[in-house]
Amino acid sequence: MIIDCHGHYTTEPPAHHAYRKAQLEFAEGKRDAGPTYPDISDEVLRATVEDNQLRLQRERGSDLTILSPRASGMGHHAGSAALNAEWSRVSNDLVARIVDMFPLNFAGVCQLPQSMSGDLAPVLAELERCVDELGFVGCNLNPDPSGGYWSAPPVYDRYWYPLYERMVELQVPAMIHVSGACSACLHTTGAHYINADTTVFMQLIQGDLFRDFPDLKLIIPHGGGAAPYHWGRYRGLAIMMEKPDLATHLMRNVYFDTCVYHQAGIDTLFRVVGPDNILFGSELLGAVKAVDPLTGFNFDDTRRYIDALGLDVAGRVAVFEGNARKVYPRLDTRLKQQGR
Repeated sequence: MIIDCHGHYTTEPPAHHAYRKAQLEFAEGKRDAGPTYPDISDEVLRATVEDNQLRLQRERGSDLTILSPRASGMGHHAGSAALNAEWSRVSNDLVARIVDMFPLNFAGVCQLPQSMSGDLAPVLAELERCVDELGFVGCNLNPDPSGGYWSAPPVYDRYWYPLYERMVELQVPAMIHVSGACSACLHTTGAHYINADTTVFMQLIQGDLFRDFPDLKLIIPHGGGAAPYHWGRYRGLAIMMEKPDLATHLMRNVYFDTCVYHQAGIDTLFRVVGPDNILFGSELLGAVKAVDPLTGFNFDDTRRYIDALGLDVAGRVAVFEGNARKVYPRLDTRLKQQGR
C-alpha cells in the first residue's frame, strides 16, 4: 500500500474562497456584517476532486492521501482568533466531507485556528472536534502564525505544551507547516516553507522537547528543509550545545517527507536520514505543478524518485506505508477496520 502523507485540498470551490475574502473584508471594516458560509453541494465537491486528486492517485500509483486544507490559505496572520476559528472549522468540514465521500482514498488532517493573538484555547477545541467528531488522524501546526516575522515562541517553549499534551492524549502527530508569507522578502512556497522547516529543526535541537514528550511525533515536510543537506552543521551545533546525538535527541520523534522535487535531493535525503525516518509524500496539488523539461514528468511526481533508489523490500514498505501507520496510529486503526 502507498500512503501519501502530504496532500492539500487546493481545488476548493470558488465560493469557499469568496467566503474567506468577505470574512477578512469584514475584519478590516469594509463590510457591515460577517458573511454566511455558502451551501456547497456534494456534486460540486465531488467534481473538484475526481479530476484532480483522485485522477493523480490513479496515474501515479498511490492508494491513500492524508488530506488537509490548503496550507497557504490558513492565513493565521490575517484574521482574529474568532474569525480564524470559524475559517478553520469550515475548511476542516470541507475536508471531512471529501473523506466521507472517498473513505478509501483520503484521511483527514486538520487546520488549527491559530492567530496572532496566540490564544491556544480555540486551537485545542478545534483539534478535539476534528479528532473526536470528524475522525481526523493528525493536524498541521504553524510554528510562525505571524507569516514570516516569527513572533511566536520557539516550538520547544512551554507555551506550546498544552497543545502537545492534548496531541499525545489523542494519539495524533503534527506536520509542521507554515501558511502564507506576509513579507515581500519571502516567497511563500520557495522560501518561507523551506525556511520554517529548517528553523524548526534547529529549534528542536536547541530545546529538550522530547524529554518531556517522548511519545510526541512531528513531521517536518519538504524533505526537512535544509537539514539533510547541512546535517554535519546540525550535529556539530548539537555537540557544542552539549545536546545528545541527533539520533537520540530528535530522530525517535521527528520524521521527514519526500516532497523534494529532484532525484539528487531525494538521494541525499535517504543517504543522510535513512528510510526509518522518512514518509512518502508528494504535496499533491501543492507548490510545484510544473513539468520538468529534462524528464517530461511533473516535478511533484515523487514516487518516481523513490522507485529509482533501489530500496530493499523493508525500506520500501517503511517509506510507503509502515512509517505512516506508525506515526499516525489513528490512521493505522482506520485502515485495519477497512481490512487494509
